[in-house]
Amino acid sequence: MNPEPFLQLDRVIHEKGRLAIMSMLAASPELSFTELRDALEMTDGNLTSHMRTLQEAGYVSVSKSYQDNRPLTTCSMTAAGKKAFTGYINLLEQVVQQNRPK
Repeated sequence: MNPEPFLQLDRVIHEKGRLAIMSMLAASPELSFTELRDALEMTDGNLTSHMRTLQEAGYVSVSKSYQDNRPLTTCSMTAAGKKAFTGYINLLEQVVQQNRPK
């Protein structure tokens, strides 16, 4: 087994909660904080922490606005996030392929 592809996996994305967030944002151009929180069954604090890490890496953007006089926080994947997520998925596929029984 060649461990090189596995060692190259992006640690920011690889964490279970952040991988789930990135997967959801890859499938939708924009999701509200509430939609992410409820779908992933995370607490506000847990989701905020993961979003902050992804934001600091430049993988997601968070915007705040108002809808019907209520605060609305929306999240979306940046171009850098899309590139990083695609690279992550490709490396993960390499790891799976090289370890598939022949």
